[in-house]
Amino acid sequence: MKKALKSILVAGLFLALPLFSLAQTPPHPNGGGGPGSGNTPVGGGAPIGGGLIIMMVMGVAYGSKKVFRAFK
Repeated sequence: MKKALKSILVAGLFLALPLFSLAQTPPHPNGGGGPGSGNTPVGGGAPIGGGLIIMMVMGVAYGSKKVFRAFK
């Protein structure tokens, strides 16, 4: 019983931790102006293309390794 209670308590703490660890709200894009009023797109100017391609290549390599080992 103690082990189950401890597991539930730890799981509850891990689930509630993000609610209490928020520091502050993110700044508004475009330096505080309204959406579409500056050079930056509404979603921000962060490039995600390079990281996305790297993650896809790594996923394909990992999956092919697992398939190769399964048939070996």
